[in-house]
Amino acid sequence: QVQLVESGGGLVQPGGSLRLSCAASGDIFTLYTMGWYRQAPGKQRELVATITPGGYRNYAESLKGRFTISRDNAKNTVTLQMNTLKPEATAVYYCNAVLVHTRADYWGQGTQVTVSS
Repeated sequence: QVQLVESGGGLVQPGGSLRLSCAASGDIFTLYTMGWYRQAPGKQRELVATITPGGYRNYAESLKGRFTISRDNAKNTVTLQMNTLKPEATAVYYCNAVLVHTRADYWGQGTQVTVSS
């Protein structure tokens, strides 16, 4: 099964940018749809974006145009570029992998993103 390790979280001012990365290991990367989810304090985990092995992207409606998900199938990584960040983006961001043919899913440990002045 795949193992996921996120990096790149931190503190950023409103209007700033941050780039998250997720490194996958332990299985064939191109068997998985990759995604990012987030969970703010007191709220349920929610979708940020997903990307299929072939590169089809899906975004939460409110994040379109500011967040970009991409994957490098040669390096087994998925990234999330976040621009024009708002305080409400403060959350723990989780990398997710879904095995396409079984729908089994796997999670990273999460990385904290804090948007504050």
